[in-house]
Amino acid sequence: MKIAVYGKKITAEFFPYFQLMCEKFRQYGAEVLMYRELYENVAHNFDYQVSHNYLFEQHSDLDKDIDFLLSVGGDGTFLESVSFVRKSLIPIIGINSGRLGFLATISRENISESIDAIFSRKFTLEKRSLIELVNPGGVLKEFPFALNEFAVQKKGTGMISIEVTMGGNHLNTYWADGLIISTPTGSTGYSMSVGGPIVIPGSKNFILSPIAPHNLTVRPMVIPDDHELTVRVSTRQDAYWVSMDSRSEVYTGYAPLKIRKAGIFIHVLKLEGMDYFETLRSKLMWGADKRG
Repeated sequence: MKIAVYGKKITAEFFPYFQLMCEKFRQYGAEVLMYRELYENVAHNFDYQVSHNYLFEQHSDLDKDIDFLLSVGGDGTFLESVSFVRKSLIPIIGINSGRLGFLATISRENISESIDAIFSRKFTLEKRSLIELVNPGGVLKEFPFALNEFAVQKKGTGMISIEVTMGGNHLNTYWADGLIISTPTGSTGYSMSVGGPIVIPGSKNFILSPIAPHNLTVRPMVIPDDHELTVRVSTRQDAYWVSMDSRSEVYTGYAPLKIRKAGIFIHVLKLEGMDYFETLRSKLMWGADKRG
């Protein structure tokens, strides 16, 4: 089996689990490609050797015959790994080395049995939709796709005006600090933090969640994802932030931004026994009695 491992830094607390992961790969005789920055950060601490031919730095370094990409970190690291996979359909699975993780679903305590399950082929592949920025106009043009969300936000202190049309029909004009347009996968991310609803992955929807709207009656909205959205931003600063997942740039153009469901998708590797609703209950502590 051929595996790509992506991450940035490994904390001292998580390092023994990282060593365990690498030892399991060695036991199975796996061919491992490791992100160069990650390898350079850990190489001096342990004896797992990766030749320079098996280090990668960009998406073009990954061959399509890689069986899966393992993201080591949190959900942010998982989102970054999407820009390495792109159109290759290499499945992604995440080990959560931090705290809360909806995408990085393997806990440190379950690394050993999870790797055993992967090598025993006890998993399924889930399709996850992406958002595409159709005419980036110079902004985020290197990879204008997002697994979680597209967002526009003010650059200065004043509010911005965000006019949204759906399929040519005026949907709303938001006076707010910003607007998040998320996929169902992203509904448990930034969108949820501003009051957006949780939408089950696989649902064919976008979620529009305003950030600190001036009008309190303006609420998050769930719409079908088969319509193209046009976003026109007006601001006194003549510049605003545009972001796709963890990538952000300042946009100074005047052209509207067009958003649609991408024609490509990614595969998320789901181990047998993993349940989305169990993940929600566990991560959000639903039903937990925290009284003393």
